[in-house]
Amino acid sequence: MIVAAHQPCFVPWLGYFHKIAGCDRFVVLDNVQYEKQNYQNRNRFKLVNGIRWLTVPVGHQSSEEAIADKRISYEIDDWRRRLWLTIEQAYGKSPHFRRYAPALRGVCERRWERLVELDLHLLDLCLEWLDIHTPRVLGSSLQLTQKKSALIVELCQKTGATTYLAGAGGSRSYLDVGLLASHGIDVSWQDFTHPQYPQLHPALGFQSHLSVLDLLFNCGPESRDVLLHPSQKRPSWTTPTAPLAEPIP
Repeated sequence: MIVAAHQPCFVPWLGYFHKIAGCDRFVVLDNVQYEKQNYQNRNRFKLVNGIRWLTVPVGHQSSEEAIADKRISYEIDDWRRRLWLTIEQAYGKSPHFRRYAPALRGVCERRWERLVELDLHLLDLCLEWLDIHTPRVLGSSLQLTQKKSALIVELCQKTGATTYLAGAGGSRSYLDVGLLASHGIDVSWQDFTHPQYPQLHPALGFQSHLSVLDLLFNCGPESRDVLLHPSQKRPSWTTPTAPLAEPIP
């Protein structure tokens, strides 16, 4: 069995979903330390004037606080309204905005207490839209005690995995392949080439490594094939639909 793992992220980029699709079980590492200025509470979106980070505000407690314990801040109470309005302004003219907008608007209207709850809800929505059905399990439910490569060994043992699917980025610099091999665990490296697809604001050129919402709004039901079969014929746009008539109150 192949297992992969990653921290929960806020509407992650395409490589995150490519990794989930390539394994038999995906472990969401909500038990590890929250990383400031990372992707757990923010991501990149393409707007008419360029790339912009959209961020979920969080409270600050201990510097060693686990992601599972990180709470969303409501010191700026209208952040949910502003988040929705920015998404609507950025993608309201995209071909498939109306397909996904009601569910995303509902997310923005709901009051979330913990960051992981918001991240997981959005992850499940996007997995459903991409037709990816890999079972996921929370790291906090596995009672993991180790760190770094020993943590990977432990989660493989507890999930019954014989192969660990590792990302091709930073994993190569820290993952102790020998340690995994000594426990009978093979390592498979993710092979992901970021696809290109039609985007809004073509004058800015194609922008990669954005939130998965950029792909979904622009390609709709064809998004899965774009993600998993990028060598296939690129999708062509239909006539853009009108945005929702009323902004979030």
